Amino acid sequence: MKSEIIFVTGKGGVGKSTVAAALALKKAQAGQRTLLVEIGDQSFYQDYFQLPKVGFEPVKVKENFSVALWTGQNCLREYIIHLIKVETLYRLFFENAVMKAFINVAPALPELAIMGKATSGPRHHGPPLSYDCLVVDCYATGHFMALMGAAEGMAMAVKFGPMGEQSRGIDKVLRDPSLCQYYLVCLPEELPVRESEELYQQLKDHYGIQAKLVLNKFLEEAIPLKEYVSAQTSSFEEFRAFAEDDQRNRHYHHEMKIRLQRMDTQVQCLPTIWDHEVEKVLAQISSRLS
Repeated sequence: MKSEIIFVTGKGGVGKSTVAAALALKKAQAGQRTLLVEIGDQSFYQDYFQLPKVGFEPVKVKENFSVALWTGQNCLREYIIHLIKVETLYRLFFENAVMKAFINVAPALPELAIMGKATSGPRHHGPPLSYDCLVVDCYATGHFMALMGAAEGMAMAVKFGPMGEQSRGIDKVLRDPSLCQYYLVCLPEELPVRESEELYQQLKDHYGIQAKLVLNKFLEEAIPLKEYVSAQTSSFEEFRAFAEDDQRNRHYHHEMKIRLQRMDTQVQCLPTIWDHEVEKVLAQISSRLS
């Protein structure tokens, strides 16, 4: 089975982490060994899945489904130790204050290390990652293009040698639709939709990537006009106000959907799910995602 990498992004607060978890669950239930990866210093999934700890080493959530937390520094550390074989040498050269400061300010080096680890399976390079599918809960849209562009930028800066060669390999995998898929999650609101439109076009124009669009918390059910007319005759003022807002919101949601369909006719719409049990929420969302 060819390994698969799924990147999920979206403006902060749109539900991208829940969508990423639902995609990972769907893959795991299909029998694929799946790793859900979050990027950053703090774990969202630790509380979400009620786990004692989530760190760099994968933690099992359920059958075929594990979760891990990656930072640029721990990805770089693992890769260097893999190359030089001796951890004490790594500590000597890379765990001093000057080197740490260099790593923090080096342009795109943390992003390059993360993408290098994510694509290590298809490239057959670096520490082994024994999963059939990676689902990466990425940075929000504003930082996502920096993550995507790290390998290309390094390849342009370093024309020769191992770093240039590996950077070109990473960039090639990221552009390969048989290996990588991209999900852009947004809410039916002006700013998230606009950011998704811009990122969708950037990915298409620069990388030739056809991303999948997910519209979250979408008011899907159509309510007949006569029902709203009837509601306006109610003597209950709060109910009349709710009916008016609901009609306006549903109309606005469908306008946002039509905008997204101009780019992707197969926009995937997810309803608001009024449930606090994680397993039930993920089961409902994963059943709707392709």
